[in-house]
Amino acid sequence: MVVANRYITIKTQMDGEPKESDFELRTLALDISVDPGSNDIIVKNLYVSIDPYQLNRMKSFSSSQKAIGFAAAITPGETIDAYGVAKVVASGNPEFEKDDLVVGLITWGEYSVLKEGSMFRKLDPLGFPLSYQVGILGFSGLTAYGGFFEVCKPKKGEKVFVSAASGSVGNLVGQYAKLFGCYVVGCAGTKEKVALLKEKLGFDDAFNYKEESDLKSTLKKYFPDGIDIYFDNVGAEMLEAAVSNMNTFGRVAVCGVISEYTDAGKRAAPDMLDVIYKRIKIQGFLAADQMLVYSDFLSTTTDHLRTGKLHAIEDISHGLESVPSAFIGLFCGHNTGKKIVKIADE
Repeated sequence: MVVANRYITIKTQMDGEPKESDFELRTLALDISVDPGSNDIIVKNLYVSIDPYQLNRMKSFSSSQKAIGFAAAITPGETIDAYGVAKVVASGNPEFEKDDLVVGLITWGEYSVLKEGSMFRKLDPLGFPLSYQVGILGFSGLTAYGGFFEVCKPKKGEKVFVSAASGSVGNLVGQYAKLFGCYVVGCAGTKEKVALLKEKLGFDDAFNYKEESDLKSTLKKYFPDGIDIYFDNVGAEMLEAAVSNMNTFGRVAVCGVISEYTDAGKRAAPDMLDVIYKRIKIQGFLAADQMLVYSDFLSTTTDHLRTGKLHAIEDISHGLESVPSAFIGLFCGHNTGKKIVKIADE
């Protein structure tokens, strides 16, 4: 059986902020039956993750950068892979049957062909909404959990600052930190997001960074005794301000630098004398680095969700056509929590 598989792709490699005109909706005939002897699995895509790092894959890459699997360049016109949840419609793999749910790398499209060796697995929803598998129980959750506990190595009572704290990872870092027993302050870009952090997610305090003219002074006000841990999702001047307010032996987990993705002129330049004399640890990391703590992450997070101690904050758009606007919105601060597109009903 042949279907018309619609998918989102880029027209050309881009620089700066993404625009609607950079994307297009294409259609490709796809045979959703599987040849005998093939291990291919064909799935109907249900939910896809929308993540800012994808922009770096849409830029012009050198040949050496193209070899980096996690951030492989996206070729204009080709399908774009992304983490998501899908349902099997045909399978040549004896371990998967029609109607099984899978989670892993699918595409910004209506259907995906999963080859042997691709990153996907059979999904047990554990009684939670399928969308949770894309966010809080997926790589966003693992990034927050592993980044905070494994990279930052917190101690109870330490003072934690989280930038982009209403985003997909930041809101979870703050919640994990509070549950662990830390003092937590976050920043966000609207008064509504600041209220969410304080009133629903339990942050000790929060501020709107857009209303602050001097971030170093602002952080001094919220952390008069200094910052022990900074979880960085922003980079640029926010990282500089945090480093200037760090305590001796402070730790910085660099998860993302979204303010630098669209403007090469915003590269962070922290005071390296502070880094040296305060012995500050600054470490970048990826979710893939945290797989050794995956079972701990999943057990802890599901327990907290079931008891209501942890909140899943999702921002879900509907329909394949909404993928470009959902992606563009990440760089305008439109999302609250994990940005997801629901492509189809189960």
